[in-house]
Amino acid sequence: MYTEHHQFEPLLPADARLEPLLSKAHDLSRAATLLAGTRVPPELRTLLRSMNSYYTNRIEGQHTRPHEIDQALRKDFSKDTKLAAKQRLAVAHIEAEVALEQRYTIGDAAHALYSTDAVQGIHQELFGRLPAEDLLTDEGEPIVPGQLRLREVRVGEHVPPAFASVPTFLQRWASYYGGVRRGEAALVALACAHQRLGWVHPFIDGNGRVMRLHTHTLLSALGYTGGLWSPLRGFARSTDRYYALLADADSLRRGDLDGRGNLSQQALIAWAGYVLEVCLDQVSFMASMLDFQTLMPRLEACLVFEATVEKSGVRQESLRGLHYLFLSGDEMARGDFKAMLGMSDRAATDALGALVKRGLLKSDSPQGRVRFGLPQHALRFLFPRLWPEAEADAVSGTL
Repeated sequence: MYTEHHQFEPLLPADARLEPLLSKAHDLSRAATLLAGTRVPPELRTLLRSMNSYYTNRIEGQHTRPHEIDQALRKDFSKDTKLAAKQRLAVAHIEAEVALEQRYTIGDAAHALYSTDAVQGIHQELFGRLPAEDLLTDEGEPIVPGQLRLREVRVGEHVPPAFASVPTFLQRWASYYGGVRRGEAALVALACAHQRLGWVHPFIDGNGRVMRLHTHTLLSALGYTGGLWSPLRGFARSTDRYYALLADADSLRRGDLDGRGNLSQQALIAWAGYVLEVCLDQVSFMASMLDFQTLMPRLEACLVFEATVEKSGVRQESLRGLHYLFLSGDEMARGDFKAMLGMSDRAATDALGALVKRGLLKSDSPQGRVRFGLPQHALRFLFPRLWPEAEADAVSGTL
C-alpha cells in the first residue's frame, strides 16, 4: 500500500528525455494560441460544451445521445429513470464547465488549479449539482461531493495510495506541478498531472471526470482554448488507447534504464506524448473548420438543403448575412439583417422568421437583435465530422 509521496515519482520525465515532448508542446502552444483568438458566435461555444459533456461521459460508458442532452437543457427529461439520471449528469458537466472557466480565468488561476482545494472543488462543482438519488456508486455507496475517499480501493491492477495518505500525495502533486511555470514545460506538466491525479484516485467515484475537467479548465486558464476545443473529444475518440496508456503509466520502473523513480518513466513519456498529440489534433481540426474561405461553401450547402430539400422557407439569399454574423461573432439589428437579403420587406421578414424557426438565427426576444445560430441538425453541413453522433441523430430524425 502506497503511503509516501516519493512512490509516484517521477512526476515529470528527466531533463534528458524531455526534448521531444517540449517540441510537441511548442507546436501546440503556437497553434492553440492562434486559434484561441478567433472570433466566433457564442452559440458555437455553447454547442461545444454539450459535445464535451457527451464525450467525457461516453468515456465512462454513461453517455446520452446528443438530442437527449439537448432535451435535458430544455428541462425535458426522460421518464426512464436511468436515462434521466444520465441526462442530469450531462447537464451538470456543462454547468460545471462554465462555472470552472469563469472561476479560473487567464492569469494566476493556472497556478491555483494545482491545489487540493481546487481538485475537491471540481468534484463539488460537478457532483454538487446532482440530486441525492443520483449520488450513488454502482455498488450503492453514497458519493459526497468534494469529499476525499475514506476507504481503500482497487482500480483494475492498480492499488492507489492508502486513503489516509491521499492528502499527502495531493499536496505533493500540487506543489510540484504548480511550480512548473515555463510555457512548453507547463503543457508537459499538465499532461503528466492528469495521469498522476488518476494514480492517486482521490475520490470514491468520479475521478476520471474530475481529471478531465481539471485538464480542460487548466488549458482554458492558460489561454489555449478560447472555448473552441478540448482534449475530451480526442480522448473519447481513442478511448482504448486513453485507458491503456493511463494504466501503463501506473507501472513500476522497468530496470535501470527506465528512469530513477518508483514508476516507469518511459510509460509516463508515452502518456504525455499521447496527450499532446490529442491536443494538437483537436486544435488542427478546429482551425480547419474555422477557415473563413471554406466556411462560406459549407454555409451555402446548408441553405441549399434547407431551401430545396427541407423546404423550410429558408432562402439562399441569407448567405451573406449569416456569413457576416459568423465571422463577426456579434449580433445585428433585424432591420440591418433584412437589408442584406436584397428582398422586399415582407419577403425578408418571412426569410428571417424561417431562419429563426430552424435555429440558424438566434434572438432573445421576438423583435430583438439576431445572432448566428448553430442547431445540431446543421452540423453535418457547417462542421462536418465535429460531432458525428449529433449528425446521426439529425439524419435519423430524432432532432
